[in-house]
Amino acid sequence: MTSADGYAVDVHGLTKIYGKKTVVDHIDIRIPRGKVYGFLGPNGSGKTTTIRMICGLLTPDAGEGTCLGADLRKEPKSIKRRLGYMTQKFSFWDDMTVTENLAFVADMFGLDNPQERVQSAIEKANLTDYVDHLAGSLSGGWKQRLALAACTLHDPELLLLDEPTAGVDPQARREFWDEIHRLAAEGLTVLVSTHYMDEAERCHAIIYLSYGHIVAQGTVDEVIAQAGLTAWDVRGGDLTALMDEVGKNPAVTAAAIFGDILHVSGPGGAAFDHALASYRADQAHRWERAAPSLEDAFIRFTEQRLSKEA
Repeated sequence: MTSADGYAVDVHGLTKIYGKKTVVDHIDIRIPRGKVYGFLGPNGSGKTTTIRMICGLLTPDAGEGTCLGADLRKEPKSIKRRLGYMTQKFSFWDDMTVTENLAFVADMFGLDNPQERVQSAIEKANLTDYVDHLAGSLSGGWKQRLALAACTLHDPELLLLDEPTAGVDPQARREFWDEIHRLAAEGLTVLVSTHYMDEAERCHAIIYLSYGHIVAQGTVDEVIAQAGLTAWDVRGGDLTALMDEVGKNPAVTAAAIFGDILHVSGPGGAAFDHALASYRADQAHRWERAAPSLEDAFIRFTEQRLSKEA
């Protein structure tokens, strides 16, 4: 299987430097075609910069590789023509109708059979009842549908989503992700930058970036396992007071209340068990082993990277 045939993205040593700051530091990424990959990490971790370099929108200062079989450095125009890019902020025309927006995009791309393409996009996005509505009058969820329809109008092979569901209600987010997986099943490769853990869990695999480095990548289960965490769920007693007390312990990575449960996580091993021993002996609370979450892993990786940077 060649890179061009098997991988939508195959890059090595990718690096970007602004002044004296290395924003992305020699990272390697391989993404199979037809998969949804999530990019996670704190603000300023290099997620958007990485995605833009991968897709020929930004020239790397070091590194090489291919995207959709095209060389990042030598053939960026070839890559750009074959991708769709959906930004966090709605970037289409508020004073034009849904149909006018899509028709304008079709004209910009010089697409054949523009009317048929626009009509097909409207039907796929369930926008039929809104064709004559001004885009600026749509709710966040319907703007999102319009943006996705416009970004895929030219049948791209790769779709970039930069925080695509910020400010959108849960139902609209769910429907959006259902559509993303339908597109992936048809062969579209999707790269999405997100802070939402539930969205990350819907990706085939995730890449966790921190301060320009990849600290973990793989399926959600694999990434959680790489964090090497142990977790407990605690019930009963004054959970708020316990959370404040446990959270001060340097062996504890995270302590947070979810309803009537306090979830506590930390690196597995004797030190963590010893740190919790006195709390677990308190009969006012019931401690039960729990599965570490992706959020636990997210906090752990961020903490580790901050310590290393310090």
